[in-house]
Amino acid sequence: MANPILALIISFFLPGIGTVYAGNIMKGIIIFIVAVILGALATIFLLGIIAYILYIIVWLYGMYDAYTTASAT
Repeated sequence: MANPILALIISFFLPGIGTVYAGNIMKGIIIFIVAVILGALATIFLLGIIAYILYIIVWLYGMYDAYTTASAT
């Protein structure tokens, strides 16, 4: 059984990996890949603003999903 607080902390530093820890491997990998792509796009000036906002949304969702997935198991 995964610890929800630990899953949240892991996702704070690595979005999606907390979800992998909680047991939902495919969803966690998708969140991680999307976060990496958005982080890379954030370096481009005009697109970067939009990518940064989307990155924050994915990051917050990753923490939420890791916590709820760990709580459900």
